[in-house]
Amino acid sequence: MRKIVLTVLALLCVAPVFAGGKYRTDRDIPYREEFARCKLDVSYVKKATDRPVIVWFHGGGLTEGAKHTPEALLAQDYVVVAAGYRLYPEAQVVDIIDDAAAAVAWVAKNISRYGGSPSRIYLAGHSAGGYLVAMLGLDKHYLAKYGVDADSMAAIAPYSGQMITHFTERAARGIPATRPVVDELAPLYHIRPDAPPFLVITGGRDVELYRRYEENAYFVEMMKLAGHKDIVFLEEDGFDHGGMAAPAHLLLMKYIKERL
Repeated sequence: MRKIVLTVLALLCVAPVFAGGKYRTDRDIPYREEFARCKLDVSYVKKATDRPVIVWFHGGGLTEGAKHTPEALLAQDYVVVAAGYRLYPEAQVVDIIDDAAAAVAWVAKNISRYGGSPSRIYLAGHSAGGYLVAMLGLDKHYLAKYGVDADSMAAIAPYSGQMITHFTERAARGIPATRPVVDELAPLYHIRPDAPPFLVITGGRDVELYRRYEENAYFVEMMKLAGHKDIVFLEEDGFDHGGMAAPAHLLLMKYIKERL
């Protein structure tokens, strides 16, 4: 397995210069009129065209949290979309994944109006958000429902995402968090060689939540064994589950820049 162990010094070497002051943000754009949380914030640079697009999904265990735009993503004139979604128990986990798919479909069909390129959409999220983007990238039926091919995504970037069935779904079934399940609601269940490129990032293996590093390491190895040829796995040595998101933003920006 190709793995990079990061240090604070290495992160400083890839840190971008923030350009947030150039951005305009259109807030609370509904992508599903019937649900109050199903709204988007779109940040973009006026008069920019054909820019890469990052669709960002927040964490919070699928039970809490709210859409927000990480400042570190406003660094390269990319279009950044922060997506809200319903939370459990208002919605079941399968419905939350459907919300995420509807948000991405809105982006694919409308982002050119904000200077974004529909052919260069990157899906990223931390923790629960990482789980959502992994599910969208692997189980094609969610996006297909809205007329979007998951394979058209430029890359999928889960930060410490759940690769087995999400613990909120397991809790709803009365299954403890320490008992792994792999079924239709697990990214691991849907591994395939023709999935979009993946950038998989975790915190340090000794400080991650519920051994999330090992879970993601197994996912990466199974993707490779299935024949997937474009997957990168990075470990942030010393960063715990909550603290790993900030350096992961810098790694995502570096990853996108290298692929332009």
